[in-house]
Amino acid sequence: MTSEDMELLAALGRARAGLHIDVDKTYVVESRLAPLARREGFDSIDALMATLRSKREERLIWAVIEALTFNETQFFRDRAVFAHLRDTVLPTLSRARRDQPIRLWSAACSTGQEVYSLAMAAGDCRDVEPGAKFEFFGSDLSERCLEKAQSGLYTQFEVQRGLPIAQLVKHFANQDDTWEISPRIRQSVRWKRINLLSDLSALGRFDVILLRHVLDGLEPSYHGRIIESLTARLADDGVLVLGPDDALPFAATELFEASDQAGVFVRRSDHQAEAAA
Repeated sequence: MTSEDMELLAALGRARAGLHIDVDKTYVVESRLAPLARREGFDSIDALMATLRSKREERLIWAVIEALTFNETQFFRDRAVFAHLRDTVLPTLSRARRDQPIRLWSAACSTGQEVYSLAMAAGDCRDVEPGAKFEFFGSDLSERCLEKAQSGLYTQFEVQRGLPIAQLVKHFANQDDTWEISPRIRQSVRWKRINLLSDLSALGRFDVILLRHVLDGLEPSYHGRIIESLTARLADDGVLVLGPDDALPFAATELFEASDQAGVFVRRSDHQAEAAA
């Protein structure tokens, strides 16, 4: 790939989805575009790029952008975060919501392990109010990731990465070389393809929003905009969950304060009071 190819991909990814594509890491881009080129019937990545330049077909542009997104995930990634949600956040919200459902959104859910982990953790809450209800939402930019997430099918390697054996036995059925999550959990999640740069106002309000290990893959200039957009969708006493090593954009530090668990943020009490007033 030429430097011009890399600059084009970086510009498209930045403009369409806020992605950060390192133009010096040609080998990484080529490794992700090679399977796409084969699926699309091109003889080479060069042929794919030539068509991208000449036709600028929207479907192909988005296929390329989706191929370049970072989709690393696993069950119960950063296990302490899920323990904190299970033992502290969800019981507190259940007491506050009473008969109202608690809405949880994995805003970049990749192939579904994160939101399914949320559902399993919620099922293990022992201190929630009797009759507490949960609504789970998973969204991602990639249609292919969402298709896999909705299938609920995972390889032996995927379930071995982070999934406790007790959860595997309790919630999964073995089918030859794959494991299928229980229909009850799979059907508890609603899925939607969402570009986080788009208007999110129609989504309603959520009690917990997860955007974990995502900001590093986005252009820094978009971090504040995306967090601001998610904050507008967060309940006044809601919880924002980033990766343990993710930095909260400076503009958001006036709105949130860190909890006892790294990566978990709550609104500052003065902003909660202003919202209530």
